[in-house]
Amino acid sequence: MNDENRHPITVFLVDDHAVVRRGLASFLSGEDDIDVVGQADTGRRAIDQLAVLANTDALPDVVLMDLLMPELGGNEATREITQRWPQVKVVAVTSFLEENRIRGALDAGASGYLLKDADADDVADAIRAVAAGQVAIQPSVARTLLDAVRRPPSTAPLTPREIEVILLVTDGHTNQQIASRLGVTERTARTHVSNILTKLGLTSRTQAALWAADHGLRAGRSGR
Repeated sequence: MNDENRHPITVFLVDDHAVVRRGLASFLSGEDDIDVVGQADTGRRAIDQLAVLANTDALPDVVLMDLLMPELGGNEATREITQRWPQVKVVAVTSFLEENRIRGALDAGASGYLLKDADADDVADAIRAVAAGQVAIQPSVARTLLDAVRRPPSTAPLTPREIEVILLVTDGHTNQQIASRLGVTERTARTHVSNILTKLGLTSRTQAALWAADHGLRAGRSGR
């Protein structure tokens, strides 16, 4: 197919700052193969407008999604969009470079992640990439994810006391035995174990023992 017969990539802009939307729309309007078909200032309004477009078989190919917005945040909106209309690709466009923000957007279904200081040409290239079924992640974002993979496992979610407790759990101690070792009541020991499971998103002492092993905490350090 000749380029002149190819349909442009349709794009929908979501950002609570009008100046950002206008800037993106102005730049993208100069791209021959990209057509901005709608805008919204919140995630909820974006979904409402996309529902209208879906009724006329006019859903956009790509949504550029800000992450921090009132009413409905970008991740929540991304999740709903990609679940209701899987053919629509979402690119997160945000100021945040933190690993948890990146993972949150990707877990919600985003196919791309760009920072707001990205060059305009990079935004256009990302739109083309995700429209073609690829993933578009800015190099600095990819480095953040790579650094996270290389980072040694952390026990940061647990306090020093909770680390003591999980080691005793790993060694097979009961709540009563943990209480005796630490000089606390059995109720306090039970509370520590419950807090650990809640913090780590686990449901059993066996899972806690496996978590400890995965994070370099070895049975026997408790002085058994």
